Amino acid sequence: MKRKTAMRLGNALMGLGLLTMVGGVGYSILNQLPELGLPQFLAHGAIGSIFIGAILWLAGARVGGRERVADRYWWVRHYDSRCANSKTHRHS
Repeated sequence: MKRKTAMRLGNALMGLGLLTMVGGVGYSILNQLPELGLPQFLAHGAIGSIFIGAILWLAGARVGGRERVADRYWWVRHYDSRCANSKTHRHS
């Protein structure tokens, strides 16, 4: 897959995941209001949609290449000798 296509697909999956998560949270909140009369059996689906949205978000980050950038910075921050807190510097 070309890089530009992968970025677009990744962005689309991340956007779909975000909408799914926000919709699930919104329905879960609105379901708590008794005057709206929303079906109770959809509340479990709304909670499940939060997790499905998170999976879509992570899949989009993986396809779009954003996950590798975050991993690289994490690696640099934790294992690069220039960024690590070295205990070899001792004051005499």
